[in-house]
Amino acid sequence: MKKLPIGIQSFEDLRSNDYLYVDKTEDIYRLVTSSKIVFLSRPRRFGKSLLVSTLGELYNGKKLLFEGLYIYDKWDWTRCYPVIRIDWAGIKHNSKEEMEADMSDYLQSIATVNDIILTRRFASGRFAELIELLHRKDGNKVVVLIDEYDKPILDAIGKPEAAEIRAFLQDFYVVLKSADDHLKFVFMTGVTKVAKVSIFSALNSLKDISLSEQFSSICGYTQEELERDFSEYIDNTAVHVNMTREDLLAKIRKWYDGYSWDGKTSVYNPFSTLPFFDNKEFSDYWFATGTPTFVINRLKKHGLAKTVLEPVIADSSAFDSYDPDALDDVPLLFQAGYLTVKNKEMINGEPEYTLGVPNQEVRVSLMKHLLGAYTQYPVDQLGVLGKAMLQQILAFDAEGFTNNMRMMLAGVSYTLQPEDTLSEDANEARYHIIFQMWMTMLGFNIQSERMTNRGRMDAVLLQPGLAIVVELKYHAKTKLKTLLKQAIAQIREKRYYEQFLDRKIILMGIAFSGKEVGCRIEQIV
Repeated sequence: MKKLPIGIQSFEDLRSNDYLYVDKTEDIYRLVTSSKIVFLSRPRRFGKSLLVSTLGELYNGKKLLFEGLYIYDKWDWTRCYPVIRIDWAGIKHNSKEEMEADMSDYLQSIATVNDIILTRRFASGRFAELIELLHRKDGNKVVVLIDEYDKPILDAIGKPEAAEIRAFLQDFYVVLKSADDHLKFVFMTGVTKVAKVSIFSALNSLKDISLSEQFSSICGYTQEELERDFSEYIDNTAVHVNMTREDLLAKIRKWYDGYSWDGKTSVYNPFSTLPFFDNKEFSDYWFATGTPTFVINRLKKHGLAKTVLEPVIADSSAFDSYDPDALDDVPLLFQAGYLTVKNKEMINGEPEYTLGVPNQEVRVSLMKHLLGAYTQYPVDQLGVLGKAMLQQILAFDAEGFTNNMRMMLAGVSYTLQPEDTLSEDANEARYHIIFQMWMTMLGFNIQSERMTNRGRMDAVLLQPGLAIVVELKYHAKTKLKTLLKQAIAQIREKRYYEQFLDRKIILMGIAFSGKEVGCRIEQIV
């Protein structure tokens, strides 16, 4: 089997050292033959750098690296183009002065390799001079590849030097407009499309392919690619975890598939898929590389947990240029990879997007961190506690479940307690959110406030062969026993469970009375 390219971002390294490569050169060929200046937004660690590296080797004419790939017999290998590749992850950018110095040195190093003498003082001038002189040297226009163009901006959010850093980048990127006659192709990647850097308005011919159906799979693995290129790894992993190939594929899809930018084509995140096949166990590989403390705190502060629990409707304005000083919540979650396009419809000629959490990895991890933020329960212990509580539900151990629920909620801030100024309905809603997060963390398909012909149930928790119908009650001055009796009675009287008679059904009442919590569990027989 070919080696898994974990952490490999160099196309030359990948192809020269027998690493597995999922052929994206059909998308690349379509891209370079249809556009001149292109922008692609994708979340962190999604294969953008490998794509940039592949483009660099293509324009450098490294024919042998592309042998056997789609583009091999379609590209004119007699032409080689000078390539300027800028990766902001490798350029110092803590201040305008640091950026000026480090970028000037970097451009000088490219000039030296090409026997070119740069005379201008500042980085923006050197950039323009380098592009022009590289073109004039051999008569071939220049290819500019900029990876993570917005990294200095995102790293400076909230810092005093943020405005100066944006001003530097604005001057630097606008060079591309005046250098148009010397450019063959320009490709930029990033996480965001920042409004306060004028490149997007200055470059009239720039093509943003971030939401393009045509390039929806240019990063990430499609289902077809996964089953074709990872076939041996799938078979080996199935044996290792004692599952059939079909069952394993279904679980892998549930955990790591689901990212989409057009609402039609879904892809797997390489940064999760590759470690999974290497370790042969399900875990939050992508999520763990950058725990979103900022995102979690923002969701809690703004009371926006429902944003990642239920579908969100957005129009195209949600994906326009962002103000880094005032990021709206939905664009923030989308650009960071915690929401993705689940569906796209045309309403009166305008696109409307349904956004949701991509997959089990992101959903479970988000819920775990959100639950930890709400309850102050240690995040690294929530998984163990949650599994114990699930077993208690299945064993009808209401007392054990209640004790664990008390333990988990012991650290809930005073503002969630009944003595505060919130109404009864508001308190119930907030406890309901905590409960939803917990059940979602366990991997249940939770359908909150699901309508029936007799009313609206609080939640139904679905797993294969199992339905847990839940009613949650909150009242500061009503006895716990009374609330629990009311919860179960409502489920039975409204017959919320009727549509699930083809499987095992558990009725679950959860009640909050003052600072007390209780649970009652019954089975439909």
